[in-house]
Amino acid sequence: MTPRMPSAPVDVLVVGGGPGGLFAAERLARRGVGVVVCEEHAVVGSPVHCTGVLASESVDEFDLPRCATLNALTTARFVSPAGLVVEYTPKTPLATVIDRVAFDAALAVRAQSAGVELRRGARVSELQPVASGVHASVGGDVIAARLVVLACGANYSIQRRLGLGLPRLYLHTAQRELRARSLHDVEMHFGRTVAPDGFAWVVPVVRPDGGYVRIGAMASGDALGCYARMLARVADRWGVVADGVPPRQKVLPLGEITRTFADRLLVIGDAAGLVKPTTGGGIYYSILSGALAADVAADALRRDRLDADALSAYERAWRDQLADELDTQHALRNVVMRLSDAEIDSLFDLAQTDGIMPLVRKTAQFNQHRHLIRALFKHPPARRILFQALVG
Repeated sequence: MTPRMPSAPVDVLVVGGGPGGLFAAERLARRGVGVVVCEEHAVVGSPVHCTGVLASESVDEFDLPRCATLNALTTARFVSPAGLVVEYTPKTPLATVIDRVAFDAALAVRAQSAGVELRRGARVSELQPVASGVHASVGGDVIAARLVVLACGANYSIQRRLGLGLPRLYLHTAQRELRARSLHDVEMHFGRTVAPDGFAWVVPVVRPDGGYVRIGAMASGDALGCYARMLARVADRWGVVADGVPPRQKVLPLGEITRTFADRLLVIGDAAGLVKPTTGGGIYYSILSGALAADVAADALRRDRLDADALSAYERAWRDQLADELDTQHALRNVVMRLSDAEIDSLFDLAQTDGIMPLVRKTAQFNQHRHLIRALFKHPPARRILFQALVG
């Protein structure tokens, strides 16, 4: 079937109705920009792929919806391959657990109230640059736009076709939310047999109808097996009610694509590979990059300067805020990926006995890890273990 000819062009087409795309769309619409958001699923926020843990300060920084808040996380338990446990309880809660479907729905309501047109069940299969803008193929229709913001998550077919490159590293994740009879503190388990090159987790979730847990794993391979082993490890203690439904799997990018802009195009969030290399967390970076993209796009539209040179200001903006953080997190990941289980246990032993926890209490931040990482690299016993692994 031949696609219909596009109607009058919209100012901005946002591809993807996740947090970053919806936040950018609302920010643009409130400046008088005409915006259409195309979300491939029938319900924004569903299916849920992420763990839904957000720093409390992120809610304040971007005035994010508070209606989706479920419970605070006040203490974290880190578990080594040999079962050594290190607990960390900061003065204020570590983070907040959110209902991702409700969170995304609230962002969608905000965007629509600002004038955004949200099209659900509308998958953008192709972007075609033309003289006057960009034509987006959406089913049998074509949407014409002056500018496109690509916020499609960890899907890189369009970026590949446009020559924007791919993330430097991928991990695989698997996660389910299950009922639980007994809730405890959030746990993160480490080790080559637990989740190679990543970790496994269990996060308590308090809903109006009772307690739940989000159990998952991120690893370089066999995410399903890592998930199954983590479920078996915590099921009895947490009273998990397993239902036999397999976990949802996702590819997780850890490293930005080569270029996050082109003529009439900006790429944000997971679609740009902007994810924390340490934990894989992506909500904060998606919203931050969405805000920066909206600011650059609004100025470029006003000046009618939508070429790559003008839009490169977006990449400079996110690099100014994130490049140092990303580079430092990658430096730690490059070392940690070489650690044996025995070396991981040695680091946990140091945390219990030799001054690492004071560094954590002094430098740890949920959205910024570089201060803690640099402190670890300067701590002589920890540095010895880390760099022996790197040299080895």
